[in-house]
Amino acid sequence: MTDSPKTRVLTGITTTGTPHLGNYVGAIKPAIEASQDPSVQSFYFLADYHALIKCQDPRRVQQSRLEIAATWLALGLDTDNAVFYRQSDIREIPELTWMLSCVSAKGLMNRAHAYKAAVAENQEAGSQDADKGITMGLFGYPVLMAADILMFNANRVPVGRDQIQHIEMARDIAGRFNHLYKGEYFALPEAAVDESVEVLGGLDGRKMSKSYNNTIPLFVSEKKLQKLVRKIKTNSLEPGDPKDPASCTLFQIYAAFATAEEAAAMRKRYAEGIGWGDAKNAVFEHLNAHLSGPRERYNALMEDPGHIEAVLEQGAERAREEAAVTMDRLRHAVGLGRFI
Repeated sequence: MTDSPKTRVLTGITTTGTPHLGNYVGAIKPAIEASQDPSVQSFYFLADYHALIKCQDPRRVQQSRLEIAATWLALGLDTDNAVFYRQSDIREIPELTWMLSCVSAKGLMNRAHAYKAAVAENQEAGSQDADKGITMGLFGYPVLMAADILMFNANRVPVGRDQIQHIEMARDIAGRFNHLYKGEYFALPEAAVDESVEVLGGLDGRKMSKSYNNTIPLFVSEKKLQKLVRKIKTNSLEPGDPKDPASCTLFQIYAAFATAEEAAAMRKRYAEGIGWGDAKNAVFEHLNAHLSGPRERYNALMEDPGHIEAVLEQGAERAREEAAVTMDRLRHAVGLGRFI
């Protein structure tokens, strides 16, 4: 009896900012849980080529790569089971991107949401050039993403709803390549959208996002964490007035880190009219208790970049062993193989 092949799951993390609570709840926590599942072969990578599309500040990209790697390791990523690497360490990725570009229809790229949004913005601003300020990096982003996925024949790619189109494009590109070169070179990936994953609100009540500048970074100091929690927007209800947890960012953040029993107890306190000051203190204490251990590990890792480098180099070595074999096969498929 042979073992059934592991499901392959791939996740990329764009390296343009500091990880925050929303990132943790929406992407990092479920991904780390998957990394510990022996029936899943996980690939996690720092999407640093993608970062260059929207960030030309080298210090920011470099710092973000370090912070994100330290965050995932501090939170318990199982790098024995999962393959954890920097995209830029896999030199086969740009080569595959070019191969896929040569079978990708420009019309397909024209329909990409990010490109269409940039064009619409130019048109609304009255620009004579609909493509003003749009780089080939932005335009070709879905092909690079397809290369990330298809290089390792990922079966499932966890994404938010806004990224489903890119997975569909990767399927289209893979199917086109398989058809043109008459072989099953690529598996067709599936988008995995977890409807149960929370989208956390930020300090101002809008979605927690770097672009809104309303985030709570995961590993700020205890003092800074308390200060940020106190800044979370609430309504004007007085202590003693019953409060609605369903519409409260403060409760949502608490519940994202709480057990079902803890959330139920806090919901009862809302019904009894907990004051906002007491609610914020409770949220801070709860968050701090959950994050203090990982924060300590994170700070130690940030002081030891050599350890992070070693982990990523080991991951890149594992990834490149597979990528080299894949690209050798693909070079032969398209006519770029060796003569002997």
